[in-house]
Amino acid sequence: MPKVKICGVRRPEDITFVNKYLPEYIGFVFAKSKRRITAEYAHVLAAGLDRRIKKVGVFVNEDLGEVIRIVKACSLDAVQIHGDEQPEYVLNLKRELQNKRGLYENSTEVWKAVRIKNTDSLAALKSYIADAYVLDAWVEGSYGGAGACFDWNIAAQAREYGKIVLAGGLNEANAKKAVEAVKPYALDVSSGVETEGVKDEAKIRAFINTVRSY
Repeated sequence: MPKVKICGVRRPEDITFVNKYLPEYIGFVFAKSKRRITAEYAHVLAAGLDRRIKKVGVFVNEDLGEVIRIVKACSLDAVQIHGDEQPEYVLNLKRELQNKRGLYENSTEVWKAVRIKNTDSLAALKSYIADAYVLDAWVEGSYGGAGACFDWNIAAQAREYGKIVLAGGLNEANAKKAVEAVKPYALDVSSGVETEGVKDEAKIRAFINTVRSY
């Protein structure tokens, strides 16, 4: 059964919703976005989060030292790198995080996002050493979060590189098809569980129940 990540959590109400339905992951967005929050506020929100839910921080082209600072401040379980970061950046980040939280115990994972335009986009996965790969739709001028789908047959091919976190245009209506087509490690949803730009409890419940019906 795929895991679920509810991304773009930014209100106390969102914490209440996820605590009720227990997705495996939630995402705090620290990059430029309408869902962006500060590390200080994320720390406040995280204090009320059920401990069974893991925290993922989303960053775009952020200074390495600032990523490390936020990881420590928010006790992040994973870092999702969503910009133009080069393989060396990801490798250095993994080393730093392992040093900060321990190589074999309580280490913070690094997930690298790759925007998929066509099958050629998969070549980027060969260059990165990451704990998981977040596949999102390629949208001009956007690093992610645009709510667009892409060809899931391409995503299925990416499984040979490691754990795949499928993102982009997911919602209750297409979650089942996404799981069947890709068989991902996790589904990453944000706008698909929102109404008028804020998280919707009914949509979160429906999405998670659909994924867990397998």
